[in-house]
Amino acid sequence: MINLPNTQANAVAAAINQERRRMGSPAVGMVLTLLVITDELHQADALQAATQAAREHPMRIIGLIERPGRGEPHLDAQIHVGGDEGPGELITCRLHGELAKHAGSVAIPLLLPDTPVVAWWPAAGPDTPSDDPIGKHAQRRITDTAESSKYLEELGVRLDNYIPGDTDLAWTRTTPWRSMLAAALDQPVGTISSAKVTVQSRNPSGVLLAGWLNQRLQVPTSIAHSKEPGISKVVLTTSLGEVVLSRPDGRVAQLEVPGTPSSTVALSRRTLAELLAEELRRLDPDEIYAEALLGVKHVLHPEAKSRA
Repeated sequence: MINLPNTQANAVAAAINQERRRMGSPAVGMVLTLLVITDELHQADALQAATQAAREHPMRIIGLIERPGRGEPHLDAQIHVGGDEGPGELITCRLHGELAKHAGSVAIPLLLPDTPVVAWWPAAGPDTPSDDPIGKHAQRRITDTAESSKYLEELGVRLDNYIPGDTDLAWTRTTPWRSMLAAALDQPVGTISSAKVTVQSRNPSGVLLAGWLNQRLQVPTSIAHSKEPGISKVVLTTSLGEVVLSRPDGRVAQLEVPGTPSSTVALSRRTLAELLAEELRRLDPDEIYAEALLGVKHVLHPEAKSRA
């Protein structure tokens, strides 16, 4: 670890290059720069997840930890290059005082040249990530609606301000459910007439899954709440019976399709590192996420769709 207290961004960049030369390992193997914009409360989990994801995606991780206050504005940095931290680089920048409002001026000199940039807000993200001083430099912008205390309002903000390249870890959490349901519907199930998602209260992933079903199937979709962890059940009512995917324990699910025996499938809740690694596998716009956001609006306000 290299400690650089009360430093500047160009001094941090020079220290990284010097350490790379000393180790004989240039940064040519890294595939992207990940900017993690966070606070002290979330930084430990976020940077640990990013470091684990770097084992699949060698990258430069720049943690921008904002510490606003009345103190003298200054930058404290720590640098990890390779070693136990994985094949990439981890640069932890603590932005004190007024400097916390100018994270972009710290981040820009540290970006890897000629590689994609991904911005991630593990805590509360900006209303319009693409207009954020950090988000403007990113091809992919990751937020997490699950961190918002007003998640339904937050989903509305994400829809209103969506720009291709935006995504949400609350959406990423639905991937295994969407894969299982899509596979189930590869079998003949008749005509689907309605869908229902049962989910733990205050969980935006269940709402996004309902929005996706609404848009994909074009059927009335409802949401029910339960005390089981996360999403616990999806029921599709069809002309041949019900397609049911249920997971009461958060680990193993039962899939029931009309005319076939019930089957047990692995459907465990994933770690933050696994969610982040999935998002970093694709840097192109996620149009299906945009459709799901629109579907959320139709699920929560079906009368608006009927009037339209």
